[in-house]
Amino acid sequence: MSFSWTTRPETAADIPALRAISLAAFETPLEADLIDALRADEAWIDGLSLVSTTDDGRPVGHALLTRCHIDATPALCLGPVAVLPEHQRSGAGGAAIRAALNAAAGRGERFVVVLGHPPYYPRFGFTRASAHGIRASFDTPDDALMALALDTEHPLPTGTIRYAAPFGV
Repeated sequence: MSFSWTTRPETAADIPALRAISLAAFETPLEADLIDALRADEAWIDGLSLVSTTDDGRPVGHALLTRCHIDATPALCLGPVAVLPEHQRSGAGGAAIRAALNAAAGRGERFVVVLGHPPYYPRFGFTRASAHGIRASFDTPDDALMALALDTEHPLPTGTIRYAAPFGV
């Protein structure tokens, strides 16, 4: 099943629906709670929480970018990304991710990191972070930590990722 999804930045009215999406998409409430905590954190950047919607405007997918750093260099962290189970594998998540990355690039952001499924994120241009000298401060599978330069004129920096406090790492 494939659709042409509409994407837009989240609004305050979307918050309950986005929490419901995360609760439905993940086995525990940890991701939904993380998103709530990030909204209250200095890492939150208005306009970088993107939703994909049905034709009637109902949110079904969500991608979030928040501030992190690679050593001292500002970067963005992609995640959580969630889609209602009945819309998974329909492109709703990919549409929200692409919209978020485009919004970030439009704001002059340069770098994005993601900790996620190795077969999924390379389709958006992410590559293994370790190949660029980027690492996490905690143990993670090497192929699951990925990075992306949004601007080819600025190569990815090297260093350790410093996540926002709500991530707890």
